[in-house]
Amino acid sequence: MALAKPTPSSLSELEFISRRLEEDIALGRILPRERLIEEELADRFKVNRHVIRQVLSDLEGIGIIVRQRNKGATVRDLTPVDVENIYSVRELLEGKAAEMIKLPPDPAVLAELKDIHRRHSAAAASGNFTDVFRLNLLFHKTFFAACGNPQLAEAIQNFALKAHIARSLTISDPALLKRAVGEHGQMIQLMEAGDRKRFVKMVVDHIIPSKDAYMENYRRRFGMAKP
Repeated sequence: MALAKPTPSSLSELEFISRRLEEDIALGRILPRERLIEEELADRFKVNRHVIRQVLSDLEGIGIIVRQRNKGATVRDLTPVDVENIYSVRELLEGKAAEMIKLPPDPAVLAELKDIHRRHSAAAASGNFTDVFRLNLLFHKTFFAACGNPQLAEAIQNFALKAHIARSLTISDPALLKRAVGEHGQMIQLMEAGDRKRFVKMVVDHIIPSKDAYMENYRRRFGMAKP
């Protein structure tokens, strides 16, 4: 079953617009360094410009756009240093959470993860990238909530948001998407088996392909040599 598409009636006006722009950026519909023009966005979403300003402020707060005085808002272009720093923190946080998750997990948690994984796999197979994006977020949110530390789970989610731009390449690359979906299944299997060492390693290794893909793309765009 596909995810219900967010509508202004099911979300607040600000949430609806933020989610749509977040999806556009994460799915590469709006590219790094591309300008987000208030007038155009207000016309697109049929709202006043003060609503758009608040949305842009929220997106700036999670680190996926930048705003400069007299220049407006643009999608953030992560540098290799930015990506290394973000992913270093993600490895620490997500590895720690993996150490804390109960193995094997509670049956209800396991059943929920399997259901999300099934729907995520189906969305990937059908090319429904909006659902791929949302279900991936839901999988990881549910997965890390199982660590039992809400503050740690929230920190993981915040840093995952900062990596939206890098992860967009994983969604658009069939091989990387297939790998990500497969690794979700392996993570569930390792949870059931109670294999802590392999489980923690899989959780940390899972985020690396999106980082490597972004770095390679950045080098191609700007002619940088590999380190």
